[in-house]
Amino acid sequence: MNSNVPTSNNQNNTATSNIAGNAHSAPGASPTFSPLYQQIKALITQSLQSGEWKPGELIPSEIELASRFKVSQGTVRKAIDELSAENLVVRRQGKGTFVATHHEARAQFRFLRLVPDEGKPHYPENKIVEVKRLRAPADVARALDIKSGDSVVFIRRVQYFSGVATILDDLWLPGVIFKGLTAERLNEYKGPMYGLFETEFGTHMIRASEEIRAVCADDIVAELLAVPAGAPLLKVERISYTYGDKPVELRRGLYLTAQHHYKNELS
Repeated sequence: MNSNVPTSNNQNNTATSNIAGNAHSAPGASPTFSPLYQQIKALITQSLQSGEWKPGELIPSEIELASRFKVSQGTVRKAIDELSAENLVVRRQGKGTFVATHHEARAQFRFLRLVPDEGKPHYPENKIVEVKRLRAPADVARALDIKSGDSVVFIRRVQYFSGVATILDDLWLPGVIFKGLTAERLNEYKGPMYGLFETEFGTHMIRASEEIRAVCADDIVAELLAVPAGAPLLKVERISYTYGDKPVELRRGLYLTAQHHYKNELS
């Protein structure tokens, strides 16, 4: 149980009024209602977004949260069930519920969908080719929901599986969020890149959308991936989002699939 989480009357009153407010709409409009557990889920998500509970930290127990929000424990449990299904929190038997973190192996493989045709999935080694700050082109700005010309950090890296260059990634990140991100820091950091973003820049990736198509390697890509020009590649364009459905990364990856395949599980 985390006894350091504040549960003042002010918080309880604010939470209760927030819940009540969700059951009403603007004057003259038809009233709208959301299930109580959805309202509790939204309030818990607000606490995650504000940083009240950091990635990897234990959140209050269901009993504490029920008392804080003045609802039943069952309502809180249903809200946490959904947060767990969305990978925002992680339940650990006998220990409690923790804020999800990209430092956990299962979180790393959640965003890495390229797996070997034979053997177990493993995390690749990274080589940073280039890091620079530039003005966002129009297409990048649209994807990141920023203004054209705003500052972005551009990263190009090659990922190696068992010493073989397999993925070429181009990434664009909002410059206002990722101030101070350099090639030196990326090369020093030995964990997953999303773990670095989470720890040092306070940006936790919670979901992503992807578009996939087949392309051919041009001369520059062929040299970086050590394949012939015109070699078939899988192009994956990803936009990653943090809390509030805010886009914070545009990634365009080129995947060599001679010994790997892209795996996705639908449910």
